[in-house]
Amino acid sequence: MTAIKHSLQRDIFTPNDERLLSIVNVCKAGKKKKNCFLCATVTTERPVQVKVVKVKKSDKGDFYKRQMAWELRDLTEVDAKDANKENPEFDLHFEKVYRWVASSTAEKNSFISCIWKLNQRYLRKKVEFVNVSAQLLEGVPSLRSVPSGENQSVAGGDEDALDDYQELNAREEQDIEGMMEVCEYAISNAEAFAEKLSSELQVLDGANIQSIMASEKQVNILMHLLDEALAEMLQSVKEQMDQISQSNRIIQISSTNNHKLLGEIEFLVNHMDLSKGHIKALQDGDLSSPKGIEACINASEALLQCMNVALRPGHEKLTAVKQQQQLFCELRDTFARRLTNHLNNVFVHQVMKHHIKQLSFGVKGHDQSSTLAQNTAELTLPKHHPLHRDLLRYAKLMEWLKSTQREKYEGLSRTYVDYMTRLYDREIKDFFEVAKIKMAGTTKEGKNKFATLPRKESALKQETESLHGSSGKLTGSTSSLNKLAVQGSNSRRSQSSSLLDMGNMSASDLDVADRTKFDKIFEQVLSELEPLCLAEQDFIIKFFKLQQQPALAQVMTLCPTLFFSHGNIFYFCFFRKDMVRMMMTKIFACIEMELNSLIALGDKIDTFNSLYMLVKMSHHVWTAENVDPASYLSTTLGNVLVTVKRNFDKCIFGQIKQMEEVKISKKSKVGILPFVTSFEEFAELAETIFRNAERRGDLDKAYVKLIRAIFTNVEKVANESQKTPRDVVMMENFHHIFSTLSRLKISCLEAERREAKHKYTDYLQAYVINSLGQPLEKLNHFFEGVEARVAQGVREEEVSYQLAFNKQELRKVIKEYPGKEVKKGLDNLYKKVDKHLCEEESLLQVVWHSMQDEFIRQYKHFEGLIGRCYPGSGITMEFTIQDMLEYFSSIAQSH
Repeated sequence: MTAIKHSLQRDIFTPNDERLLSIVNVCKAGKKKKNCFLCATVTTERPVQVKVVKVKKSDKGDFYKRQMAWELRDLTEVDAKDANKENPEFDLHFEKVYRWVASSTAEKNSFISCIWKLNQRYLRKKVEFVNVSAQLLEGVPSLRSVPSGENQSVAGGDEDALDDYQELNAREEQDIEGMMEVCEYAISNAEAFAEKLSSELQVLDGANIQSIMASEKQVNILMHLLDEALAEMLQSVKEQMDQISQSNRIIQISSTNNHKLLGEIEFLVNHMDLSKGHIKALQDGDLSSPKGIEACINASEALLQCMNVALRPGHEKLTAVKQQQQLFCELRDTFARRLTNHLNNVFVHQVMKHHIKQLSFGVKGHDQSSTLAQNTAELTLPKHHPLHRDLLRYAKLMEWLKSTQREKYEGLSRTYVDYMTRLYDREIKDFFEVAKIKMAGTTKEGKNKFATLPRKESALKQETESLHGSSGKLTGSTSSLNKLAVQGSNSRRSQSSSLLDMGNMSASDLDVADRTKFDKIFEQVLSELEPLCLAEQDFIIKFFKLQQQPALAQVMTLCPTLFFSHGNIFYFCFFRKDMVRMMMTKIFACIEMELNSLIALGDKIDTFNSLYMLVKMSHHVWTAENVDPASYLSTTLGNVLVTVKRNFDKCIFGQIKQMEEVKISKKSKVGILPFVTSFEEFAELAETIFRNAERRGDLDKAYVKLIRAIFTNVEKVANESQKTPRDVVMMENFHHIFSTLSRLKISCLEAERREAKHKYTDYLQAYVINSLGQPLEKLNHFFEGVEARVAQGVREEEVSYQLAFNKQELRKVIKEYPGKEVKKGLDNLYKKVDKHLCEEESLLQVVWHSMQDEFIRQYKHFEGLIGRCYPGSGITMEFTIQDMLEYFSSIAQSH
């Protein structure tokens, strides 16, 4: 109960500044028993409030919560049910009657007694205590006789007095009664009684002091003896404890040393013990079967772990450790030697197998036809997936070799590169020769039959022996290869040069189908090279466990001495550049050269092929850069793209140069200039090729260069023209340029299109004006003189008084141009215009209609001058506007 009381005080009442004085465990009478606590409390602040609080345990946990509280001043009656018998039931009457059953009668009585005391101390309220034993109400009998002022003093005192109050027990009552009997006057004379008690107390104190002083010397002697005995005992205990401690320390040191020794032994056994199975696999394991390879991989990894274990200080001095390390080194060297020899043999056999397979097509009985001639129908490169698949089984062993025997690893890398370089060199050159044959159109029957040139057996034997190189000892026999005959490389080179010589054709000799065929062939070449290079690069990365772009600075930081430990250039290049790119560059050394040769052939066949090649090459470069910007394929195609772009620029420059070198005949009409027609052909082809292309900007720049050159050279040719008027040359060519640009809708040439239209319109107007001056020449001269007089200040109505421009002169000039004569002059003019204009542009009707409009404008101008300068004269032209319209229409229809 004390613990519960303390818990309730801490959790419930202290936060509310209340003190718990009494507690009883109760439950309601007559109902299902649900225990709770009734608590009697007072506040710590004044005025003091006295309460009865009901506290109940929470349903959600083990904590208590305040459920209900009543003020003690609201209590009217306390019913204990029975004053004589023990009964745990009692009632409290507040606003209604609350019936309780205590857990014990003692708790009930203690609680009721506390309620009575609190009522007497703080409230002095008439509370009826029914069926309560008188003993419970005798705790503070003097309170009934204390005056009100003193009662207030008690009420205002510390509440602890209530808790500390205890009743006299039976012995204390007997002692007080005996003292009172001895001092009969104690009741009547309290002061005398008190004085007597005080004097007796002083006598007792003096006796006690004297007794203490008499026994002090004996006490000191006793204490000294006790100290000596205690010191001897402690010394003995100390010696025994030192012996025990020394013994325990020796035992502990011995135990610690044993544990450490056991740990070191376990460490060495666990980390430097190689199983017999692994040792056997390293010494005699089968490197050709999948199970044997797997066993060798596991054994090599276990050996590497044993060799790389971080030994603790002092381990290297142990004889067993030295012997084990020596064993590991011997196993490493033995297995590395076996692995190197085996992989050398695998390289040779795999590469030679593919080599023989390729060569076997050209050696069948007495068939002397070339392999190239047989395979011209197919433009494909051999795939090496089986070779890569077989070699990838050894990838983990290559990684082990790289980390343990760097020199052997690099030797195998060089061996692989040498073999694959020869294989790919042969395949790629054959592939490009087929492509060149197809480009040049030499697959037709009866053309360019390649004769086989058998190589001597000694040459083949020399090549076979050279394949061994520095790769180590071979276990297989290659003598059967000496019986094969293969094509000569000299023949290949001579055929390639002949293809370039036969490709000297002009663009006009080729149609769209030929260019489309070239585009497909070039695309096929790039599409075959791309997966080949990517597959080889992926294999190199996986097989040789190479990082794609190792940082040179990091390598130098980690292994600075490796730069000077070998003099081999190939080894040194690994640290200077990406190893993958170096291997790829050496393996595919011929790709860039062959691509440039193919590009040169295509450019020689047709300079416009550079447009196709620029678009295709740009697309493949863009694709390769998206896959891996630093890959060999991306770099190589980027280099070739520079060559293609250079050829494209050369094509544009060549067209501009042709424009500048154009010479026209002095005896024939000029018409549409050839470079204007060539630009139209170029633009139509370029727009078809460059639709949605990545290099559209290059074409736009070329367009601007070409069109500006055309504008300049059209004017140059027009100035040099003798047969055709300058205005006609300018008008027709700029009309053709305007029509071409309007039809093709080239956005970058919009300004040039408007300029061409403006030039065409200006030169058309100039030609019309210059031509119309001839049919009515005298009339034109007369009215020019009239306008000159008016310009000099002569009033218009006074011009008729001028001698040279009077009415008679005007009538004389007008009579010289009757309608018949005008029609005749117009007919001659139409014939002359027809001779000037070319048929390709069909501008005759446009020019004739413009002349008609200009003639009508001049007619109206002449009539206006007659009306202003010769008013009232009645002079008119010999023909009307309607007559002119009929003249122009009849002349156009008659021709």
